[in-house]
Amino acid sequence: MSSQLILFNIPLTLLAGGVFGGIFILLRIPNGLRIGAMTGAALLNVLFNAAYMPSPTKFMVQVIAGALIGCTMEKSDVKCLPQVVKPTFIMVGTFLALNLAAGFLIHLVSPVDLLTALLCAVPGGVTDIPIIAADMGADTPKVALAQLARYILGVGIFPPMIFAYDNLRLKMEERGKLPAAPEASISGGNGAAPEGILRRVKSTVKSPQAFACTLALALGAGFLGGLTGIPAGTFLFSTTAVLILRLCFDFAYLPPWVKKSALLISGCYIGGGISMEDVRGFRLLALPIIIIIAGYIINCFITGKILSRLCGFNRKEGMLTTTPAGASDIALSSADIGVENTGIIIIQIFRALIAMTVFPQIINLLVIIVTEGT
Repeated sequence: MSSQLILFNIPLTLLAGGVFGGIFILLRIPNGLRIGAMTGAALLNVLFNAAYMPSPTKFMVQVIAGALIGCTMEKSDVKCLPQVVKPTFIMVGTFLALNLAAGFLIHLVSPVDLLTALLCAVPGGVTDIPIIAADMGADTPKVALAQLARYILGVGIFPPMIFAYDNLRLKMEERGKLPAAPEASISGGNGAAPEGILRRVKSTVKSPQAFACTLALALGAGFLGGLTGIPAGTFLFSTTAVLILRLCFDFAYLPPWVKKSALLISGCYIGGGISMEDVRGFRLLALPIIIIIAGYIINCFITGKILSRLCGFNRKEGMLTTTPAGASDIALSSADIGVENTGIIIIQIFRALIAMTVFPQIINLLVIIVTEGT
């Protein structure tokens, strides 16, 4: 591709992603900018073979994504750790077991390679995991589609399913057909956080100096992470560095326009990598996606019940905690179905952090062991 054509295709790709992102936002689609950008760039590439984002985009997106994850944590979240550590360990453990079981099953019943299959089932970010997958050498378009299916499941299907199931159980309990479920909550019995417990205190630092420091630290750490050869090292190191800056010095900040730009660019990067050949091959993902969806639904009921019995959650809280969506999405969904437990949001933040930093390392190690064993 000539340099003139590249200079034309980059803004064209961003324009296509931006237009579809804007449309998705207007349609009130959750995470609309990110999903719309992916859709617009993919359509541009599939129909006209004209989408293009330069290779350094992957590095920048990983750095910003890591910084954004680091900035989601608050000092108050760490102080709340004693209250959420038990449910967090239970949820992360069951998610890891589900991730590995679903990944190996997908690999066994479909032509998807093991690394791609395992990354398809990671309960992480809808664009963050595909970016990590690209860095690890997996089949990025397949991971992107599987992650999109998981995200749609988490934000579009789980909340109404949980609400309907809880109402059905309540009616059956009222009629005496089922024993009444305990309604205790780790936040104080009614779902609302009592004074001094599980109350998030957001940082007020929003200075240009904090932004410059955060960006410089994330870039430096991400560059070092890339040199280490660790899978997704750029993302892992930038996340860790910004977390330290945030929690130890309360001096980490990224303005909203940086997040929006990262969502647009990452969506365009992933969507631009989807070709007509990938679209034809997506039929092979029907069974893997069914496995992922079925696994998460079963996990919701089983782990939700475990959290209710062992951690004092009520039924809706336990099930909502296992929802495979982002913390911000859970915050919006929880209000819609009558859950006000702030602890769930904190647990989801820890889950996202662990899933996107630790899970890829475990997956890479397993793939190496299996590969060497065969």
